Amino acid sequence: MKVKDTLNLGKTKFKMRGNLPVREAQWEQEWDDDKLYEQRLKLNEGKPSFDLHDGPPFANGNIHMGHALNKISKDIIVRFKNMNGYYAPFVPGWDTHGLPIEQQLAKKGIKREKLGRAEYRQLCEEFAKKEVKKQMADFKRLGILADWNHPYITLQPEYEAEEIRLFGEMYQKGYIYKGKKPVYWSPSSESTLAEAEVEYHDVESPSIYISFPVKDGKGILNTTDTYFLIWTTTPWTIPANQGITVNPAFDYSVVEVNDKRYVIGTNRLESVAEALGWHDYQVVQHLKGSEMDRMLATHPLYGQDVLLMNAMHVTAEDGTGLVHTASGFGEDDYNVAQKYGLPVFSPMDNKGCFTEEVPDADLVGVFYADANKLVSDKLKKSGNLLKLSYFTHSYPHDWRTKKPVIYRATIQWFASIDKCREQILAQIDQINFMPSWGKLRLHNMIKDRGDWVISRQRAWGVPLPIFYAEDDTPIVTPETINHIAEIFSKEGSNAWYKRSVKELLPAGFTSEHSPNGEFRKETDILDVWFDSGSSHRAVLAQRTNLHFPADLYLEGSDQYRGWFNSSLITAVATTEKAPYRSILSQGFVLDDQGHKMSKSLGNVIAPSDIIKKMGAEIIRLWVASVDATSDVAVSQSILSQTAESYRKIRNTFRYLLANTSDFDPHTNKVAYEDLNSIDQYIEVRLNDLVQDCLVSYNKYDFNTVYKHIFAFISNDLSAFYLDFAKDVLYIEGKDSHARRSMQTVIYDATVKLAKLLTPILPHTMEEIWSFTKEKEDHIQLTDMPKIEQYDNRAELLNNWGVFMNLRDDVLKALEEARNSKLIGKSFEAAVTIYPTRETKAVLDKLDADFRQILIVSKLVITDSAAPAEAFKLPNGSFVVEHAEGEVCPRCRMIRTDIGADKELSIICGRCAKIVKNDYPELIQEGLEE
Repeated sequence: MKVKDTLNLGKTKFKMRGNLPVREAQWEQEWDDDKLYEQRLKLNEGKPSFDLHDGPPFANGNIHMGHALNKISKDIIVRFKNMNGYYAPFVPGWDTHGLPIEQQLAKKGIKREKLGRAEYRQLCEEFAKKEVKKQMADFKRLGILADWNHPYITLQPEYEAEEIRLFGEMYQKGYIYKGKKPVYWSPSSESTLAEAEVEYHDVESPSIYISFPVKDGKGILNTTDTYFLIWTTTPWTIPANQGITVNPAFDYSVVEVNDKRYVIGTNRLESVAEALGWHDYQVVQHLKGSEMDRMLATHPLYGQDVLLMNAMHVTAEDGTGLVHTASGFGEDDYNVAQKYGLPVFSPMDNKGCFTEEVPDADLVGVFYADANKLVSDKLKKSGNLLKLSYFTHSYPHDWRTKKPVIYRATIQWFASIDKCREQILAQIDQINFMPSWGKLRLHNMIKDRGDWVISRQRAWGVPLPIFYAEDDTPIVTPETINHIAEIFSKEGSNAWYKRSVKELLPAGFTSEHSPNGEFRKETDILDVWFDSGSSHRAVLAQRTNLHFPADLYLEGSDQYRGWFNSSLITAVATTEKAPYRSILSQGFVLDDQGHKMSKSLGNVIAPSDIIKKMGAEIIRLWVASVDATSDVAVSQSILSQTAESYRKIRNTFRYLLANTSDFDPHTNKVAYEDLNSIDQYIEVRLNDLVQDCLVSYNKYDFNTVYKHIFAFISNDLSAFYLDFAKDVLYIEGKDSHARRSMQTVIYDATVKLAKLLTPILPHTMEEIWSFTKEKEDHIQLTDMPKIEQYDNRAELLNNWGVFMNLRDDVLKALEEARNSKLIGKSFEAAVTIYPTRETKAVLDKLDADFRQILIVSKLVITDSAAPAEAFKLPNGSFVVEHAEGEVCPRCRMIRTDIGADKELSIICGRCAKIVKNDYPELIQEGLEE
């Protein structure tokens, strides 16, 4: 027999290379075939519930890395909760209404205006359903375990019906009203926008100073050559001017320059004079803003009266301290105009072009941005333009078309925030926010938010369930809402366009406002944020295995103004409760230079491409390795580094599996109290790891879980325990106590580490599980490891901690000897340790083979005084010499007793004893190298 045949070399069919792109899909199919999601929930019936409510991504295009970060994070949480004593279903959702789908149809050449509304909407629905299937396949390929057979989709009839009922409740409680006020208007989309649909980009805008002649100065201001001076960046709004607003608390100066007098805010005088090039001016009068209340000016172009008004929104940060006011084109303008009884004037159509209402025939049909030059030229001609310049500033844009939006007064339906603001703010105080700054962010958004415009002038969405009587009185009653909801629950919201008004109204419905029995339907649809914001009602409150409120909402930080916001408003308005107990927000996915991913920059990384090359596990491990509470970076380089970490984890498991292939946990396991001291130490370290990971998982801190596990694998196992384990696992007798003691710990580590990593790397851990001797078919049907209580934990950690410090010193001494060419491998060394008194006292308490653990051929620990040439370090002094003797071909140590056993003369005495015990037949056969 050859020497190598007497070694207990570990063997396993678990491959070094995972072949993830192929194997992952096979595991996913097996999970699907075995109904793993349903099995897990069945096991957890009767346990405490945990509901993570999935925020619906928009069904448009394949998923990107932001989607992957979000959905994998949710999957990690839900998998962990299910393995840690909770009944945690996961129902994926999709947002399927809105402009992006209309835009996609337009790109395909489909013209909305040439089709019937019902026919057009049917095309939108078909497109949306295809996109849902596409994204569902993408998510499943990431290994997401969810109720894929029963997702919630905002176009589902049952969902739309509940949304209608929620709207009806808000209406009956007085939260819904119709009004004309300025709202964000997107000429490019021809629709209103919610605040969440507005983003900001830099633009160049004109900046003009205009003089308004004083017509009535109430005896305080001279009306001859005296002007109110205003500054604006929107010359196109001057034709709609109705007033000038000043701050009643401000001081104002009358400045004489070039034989004319101008009224300017005193705090702004110096800046304005510099901007206008006034080098020789004189202040001739002072007055308070309150004194100008209800004075009159003359419009510089059209001659009509312009009312001076008081309001506190006027600031001294820029401008002149006097604000041009057009009630139809600004929120503050509207509010002050309402206070002074001025009509709402907004002479502009849906495309952003002036209508015939504008008091200037030259502007009719002109796009608002193009009107800037026309208006400026007219002001210059009239002599009222003091200066025109241009500047760059941040300006609101439509987040879908990326084109500028305006404030425009239109008749819209609104949800009142004022009526429930205090209730909402009180609920925010009860919510747990992660990160904690989210509380203030959401609080301020609700505190400062205006009423929510919920109507949209589009085709693809849930119609506003409102009828109008003959006198235009809106009709929304519990009877009409219930009837519409019942119809929608069976036929979907397209019934609004397929059925007649009579069919949509309850049988026999009458109203005093329609003596002839005639009614008409509202043509606007609900804001898509109202759609997704209704999910707490349409999903959580309706599905028998879910609960309201949810335990957790997890989305990107942009959802503080989006889904978090709209869900909170609709929930509090109808239930007086927030829809979530906790909010976890994540940052955005950027490239490694901190840039947003875009096709134009060429820095887009598609999850599908990574999966084809590396596997979904690499994306999942990347998700676990980053701190997603702020923006995170991803690149090919970063993913390659992640792949290296994956290989480290996989190869460590391969070693663990190989060296427990002959270990049966039912018959070979050594009880904790009988383990060797060093094995107890690693078992305690493993138990501490379990505790740390469970704590971090419960905080949704996957980054810390990953760091703890990777550190344990790299430091405790690879760099220490498994480094000297070969001398036990390969060399000691197959059934020896030392080997079985170590295998007990290694097997336990295999099982516990696999369980801890299952939420993060489910495919790989499923594969690893198939090589263990555990009874469950799937690791995902097991539970998280339990935290054990070891009475000697503190003593073990302290004593072995002292040894580990000593080991660090030994390694330094060996490195010094290696550098001086005294030794090569550590097995060539004979080490004498002269420990400090404190260290020696601890070593005496430990029952361990320190030579074996330090991987040297000879070790002496002595109380004697260290010689002068000893290498001095904090925990003692060290002498390293080249060991005397020959290399044993079996244990690879340098020994002086090779040949001591005449029957097995080519190996050392220690190995001969082991081999004779395990292979007694070799006494007759002999042994050869």
